[in-house]
Amino acid sequence: MARKPVKSRKPAGGRRGRRPKVCPFASGQMEVTDYRDTKMLSRFISDTGKILPRRRTGVSAKYQRRLAQTIKRARYLALVPYTRQMVRK
Repeated sequence: MARKPVKSRKPAGGRRGRRPKVCPFASGQMEVTDYRDTKMLSRFISDTGKILPRRRTGVSAKYQRRLAQTIKRARYLALVPYTRQMVRK
């Protein structure tokens, strides 16, 4: 018996066609050190008030550590809330 040719499979590695995320701080688009800029900080905080991970935001490790410290500083000064309003279902 002759074997049938195997159809091409999807390449390993997840989704195709996605560009890698570029760190906005390393490219010079944003500045991390200003804890008073709540609009910029809210971009890196989830709906529940948690700090978003690197894999979701695309921030490099160096700037993620700085960003976390800046968010915590803003929380301490009550510029950014620790948690958002609880949603009950």
